[in-house]
Amino acid sequence: MAKILIIGAGSMGAAFSIPCLDSQHQVKIVGTHLENKFIDDLKNNHNFHLPLNYQLSNETNIVKYNNLADELINKPDLIVLAISSKGINWTVDQFSYLSNEIQLPPILILTKGLSIFENNFELLDDKLKRLLTNKGFKNLNISSVGGPCLASGLANKVHTSVVFTNINVETVKWLQKILSTEYYHISISDDRIGVQVCSAIKNIFSMVIGSSKGQCNNKINNDLKKNNYLNTAASLMKQSLYEMSLFVNYLNGNKETAFGLAGLGDLYVSATGGRNSKMGFFIGEGYLYSEAKKLKMPKETIEGAELVFEIGEKIREDFNFKKIPLMFAMIDSILDDKKLNIRWDNFQ
Repeated sequence: MAKILIIGAGSMGAAFSIPCLDSQHQVKIVGTHLENKFIDDLKNNHNFHLPLNYQLSNETNIVKYNNLADELINKPDLIVLAISSKGINWTVDQFSYLSNEIQLPPILILTKGLSIFENNFELLDDKLKRLLTNKGFKNLNISSVGGPCLASGLANKVHTSVVFTNINVETVKWLQKILSTEYYHISISDDRIGVQVCSAIKNIFSMVIGSSKGQCNNKINNDLKKNNYLNTAASLMKQSLYEMSLFVNYLNGNKETAFGLAGLGDLYVSATGGRNSKMGFFIGEGYLYSEAKKLKMPKETIEGAELVFEIGEKIREDFNFKKIPLMFAMIDSILDDKKLNIRWDNFQ
């Protein structure tokens, strides 16, 4: 039995606790500073997790962030980060309250994203390592997760296949051994670049594919669009995978990773539902991003759009639009706040 500390009480953190508990581990979930009221409401509602729409077991122990230092001092065997990409900095700040002489256990990042540091693309595991190293922590061991894993599906124990990656393959073999269940299937990869890049940029492409209903034919009515957009979606899916493979290769990952769980698998799930696909639908209908965000999704975080704001200008700097026309179409639409214009003649 391992002691597992999950940071982040949202849908994914709560869902991830379920296979951990089913594997007979001791699990503690610590919320972020933004989740205090949510945790109060959850406990007052007998552990019913409203965003997940799931009744957590009585064994699910969720505490507020001011308990984090005590939980770290209790020496967990594994720390799991189930936070937003912006929460990486907050987490490092919380760790910094500890003595950097304390050896942090292996860390598993569920978060997906890319950053820019010193005008270069930076993987989230590299960002976390850099920030923790600057705080004086040493001998860090960080793994990342890719692949299609909707929190609601995992919570309800549907068959879910993911890929774990780390420079240290022995660590992900250990994680595979202790976390796999009859429904949570873990494969491992040494392509940490490809897995993390695909996991991040698929959110941009899922918006594009989500736009397919509006892109298919502007001369037919909405009822027909509901049933006749799949040709368009398939074309966008194929081009998305091609561009993902180019992007991964550019960052020195294995381009074949784009056609595995972290690429194709995650893109399929994201494109068929979720916030990114929903935003793409509105953009495909002709809304500007700013209009759709304000009028249709004012309180929702759109991961693909947030990623565009983070790395979009760097992509414009490094790439020719003719090489990745689909990604450029979404970047231009969001950064310049203009209607989506897909250049079909540049597709490969």
